[in-house]
Amino acid sequence: MPVAWDEILSAFEFASMGETDNAAFLCRETGKIFYRSDLSDDLDELPDDIEDGTKYVAVPGQHDLDLGRRLVMRFAAEDFADHYDDVAAIFSRSGAYRRFKDLLIREEALERWYAFEAAAKEQALREWCAENDVAVEG
Repeated sequence: MPVAWDEILSAFEFASMGETDNAAFLCRETGKIFYRSDLSDDLDELPDDIEDGTKYVAVPGQHDLDLGRRLVMRFAAEDFADHYDDVAAIFSRSGAYRRFKDLLIREEALERWYAFEAAAKEQALREWCAENDVAVEG
């Protein structure tokens, strides 16, 4: 059953949110996505057989697809090379993403980062769909 790209992307974003334990599960038979969060009881009631890997697949989050620090460093190497050492230094300490975005704003490169990140996210998520036999519309 094909699933709309926007629905897959929404499920991915939900599973990627913050430090909470959010999860999204795709039913391979119907294409319906079920959401679970430790912060809210009013999301979907999960089916009893949600752990059945032949029927459901957990939609990955950004960390599952390695779209965190390694992606930032790839961006720094490919599209922000003049500041590679600055980015590496920023990511050697805590609070890195805030300081990284401050640097991007100062260097007027924030939109370049967002475009790079969006393209990498889409590519990784579409590859995940193909690897998991998830047919996507759009």
